[in-house]
Amino acid sequence: MSRFGFVALAIALIAAAYLAVLYLAQRSLLFPAPVNRLPADTGRAEIVRLPLAGGEAQALLLVPAEVPAGPVPLLIFMHGNAELADDWVPVFEEVTTWGMAALLLEYPGYGRSAGRPSEPSINEAAAAAYDWAQADPRIDAKRIVPYGRSLGGGAAARLAADRKTPALILESSFTSVADFAAQFLAPAFLVRDRFDTLGALSAFRGPLLVVHGSLDTIVPIAQGRALAAAVPGARFHEVPCGHNDCPRPWYLIRQFLEESGVQ
Repeated sequence: MSRFGFVALAIALIAAAYLAVLYLAQRSLLFPAPVNRLPADTGRAEIVRLPLAGGEAQALLLVPAEVPAGPVPLLIFMHGNAELADDWVPVFEEVTTWGMAALLLEYPGYGRSAGRPSEPSINEAAAAAYDWAQADPRIDAKRIVPYGRSLGGGAAARLAADRKTPALILESSFTSVADFAAQFLAPAFLVRDRFDTLGALSAFRGPLLVVHGSLDTIVPIAQGRALAAAVPGARFHEVPCGHNDCPRPWYLIRQFLEESGVQ
């Protein structure tokens, strides 16, 4: 074998090994559920149990402290890939002061939830959370809004498209995992869990709010703009932050929900 042929073979073997590692390890990279950290004390949050094919998933429900006169609107929050639902309990107490409820979904394989995380299992959990909320008399079945952050944006968009929800909120979300993986030279055909947020939005025509950090180096802000551009009349809000340090623009979210007839 010539020297050129040997070099070409070596490069091909290295590339093949790299692609094999990406394919086999991608779920551990995409779903780095926090380890060595037990779920926090839920405080006053109620644990909601969601039976799934792979075992019970759980969610944390926060309701207004004062007993409302009737059913209340609900935000179903889907967090990022290295977070727990428990992390968001203090943050979403804000929503209850508006007279709304918040359901913080825990993914299969995360926190208290059984099973393994994947796009199908997370989408199944999101649908189960929505169906549970539809049946709970405390929740207004016509005012259930998905809110997805980062990875959770893919599941939130899919839920909004499938259930035709009255509105949708996306924060720091990517257009798809395939687009995200391209930054690491991973070809699209290797991606097992695509979370095609942009594709899901093609089936959603309700009010959409997209929030994205202008300094985000993990998911470029261009992807957030592309998501907003996919839905006519969508609102896009740029925040001066990165990916994991953005405060919730609650004033804007509340205004969006009021204008959408939800809150």
